[in-house]
Amino acid sequence: MDRTQLDQSLGTLAKTLGELAGWAAGGTLGEITLVVEGDQGGPRLTLAEAAAEVGRRAADGQPRSEAVAAVARESGLRRREVYDAVVAARRAGPDGRVLATDLSPVILERAQRQFELAGLTSAATRVMDGENLAVEPSSFDAVISRLGIIYLPDRAAALASARAALRPGGRLSVIVYGTGPQNGFFSVPVSIIRQAAGLGAPLPGQPGPFSLGADGVLAAELAAAGFSDIEVRSIDAPVRMPSAADCLRFERESFGALHQMLSGLAEPEREAAWAEVGTALAQFEGPAGFTGPCTLLVAAGSR
Repeated sequence: MDRTQLDQSLGTLAKTLGELAGWAAGGTLGEITLVVEGDQGGPRLTLAEAAAEVGRRAADGQPRSEAVAAVARESGLRRREVYDAVVAARRAGPDGRVLATDLSPVILERAQRQFELAGLTSAATRVMDGENLAVEPSSFDAVISRLGIIYLPDRAAALASARAALRPGGRLSVIVYGTGPQNGFFSVPVSIIRQAAGLGAPLPGQPGPFSLGADGVLAAELAAAGFSDIEVRSIDAPVRMPSAADCLRFERESFGALHQMLSGLAEPEREAAWAEVGTALAQFEGPAGFTGPCTLLVAAGSR
């Protein structure tokens, strides 16, 4: 899959993760969406310069979405890169402080490079367990978890840790997948691979991509952790790609959970499972390309 196809596949999701997370967190950006590195040879503008140019055009009356697309085209930056830079500049502000955390140093190295490219000197990274955020208590205005808390074995500990990091009145924003049937682009491969690997369905309460998708589950867990003023919104965010084959390639390259589920099989069995996944994903392909069903829940709560 080339860079253009990847941008197309994640465009809608990138908008949801940026803009709606900012809404849920009360207008403060708590995490930068990771983006793919720039094309060889480099863009004609840095992310910070592109963000400033989008702001100027918007101030002159051009719709922001059009300004983002135009600056991306003219500067050599991908639309998603520009969008993330705009979100960063708009949400955090010159006096803001952003800390991105993950257990993977590799992911954080990529995030740090993007912060530097965007000129975000107040943004930093730190290797940290999401179930035990080692930060000063009551020191953040917002905490954002983007498609992360669903995979943590002890969600109660993670939510308690996030709440402890917030100042009184601070906001938590959580983005998770809806139910399996609402997310065919992911649930169809998961079902096929579970069957091929001889794995049963996850038990209630176990971590997994759809573990918080059922009605009321996410809100109940936030309430149990002590959050108030809880809101949950359902967002349609279809995954769009040129073809089902592109989606298969994307999932093989990006979805580590699927590879873990297949790890006990021999190579021929793994390849047979992936082939079955590719055939099944074709149901979402039409004249306009691949459109995989994807529903996200965006929730917010106050300490």
